[in-house]
Amino acid sequence: MAQAKISAKASEGRFYRSTSMADRSSRLLENLDQLELRVEAFRDAASAMEQEKETLLEMIHNIQNSQDMRHISEGEREELNLTANRLMGRTLTVEVSVETIRNAQQQESLLHATKMIDEIVNKLLDDLEDAKIRLMSLYGACTSDVPAGPIDQKFQSVVIGCAIEDQKKIKRRLETLLRNLENSEKSITLLE
Repeated sequence: MAQAKISAKASEGRFYRSTSMADRSSRLLENLDQLELRVEAFRDAASAMEQEKETLLEMIHNIQNSQDMRHISEGEREELNLTANRLMGRTLTVEVSVETIRNAQQQESLLHATKMIDEIVNKLLDDLEDAKIRLMSLYGACTSDVPAGPIDQKFQSVVIGCAIEDQKKIKRRLETLLRNLENSEKSITLLE
């Protein structure tokens, strides 16, 4: 073993020390630290792609349901809907998924938060105004800004129990739902 650590090269007249375990360990740790930075950047890029997909789908949907689509000829509307459907189909072929590592408590909190949102969404058609108020109180529980209305304290405690990535996704989902509600209200107002 000692010969492995110190080897003499008689031809050069010098002694060379092989890399010690501490040096190797330090180098490996440094490599892993660099890889960790790259993995985080990779996950962030994939998350950004997930968000971009959601945004594209929402934009295509908004165009299809826009007031402008109602004020063009049937032929133009049909052609634009074909193009929008083609774009929607192409967008849906892209699968990007970033899995979140959760413990049992975080998993339970995510399921509970999702259930609370879904219950409101399922009652949307029954009472649009009440659903909007309830969604706004859920959104208020997810934001650090001073909300315009009341905060659902129970939902806030559930969301706090979720993983950070899940908290961000819940907030984005609520933003999307509220934006879609607002767009629907504008369309209804214009139809009246």
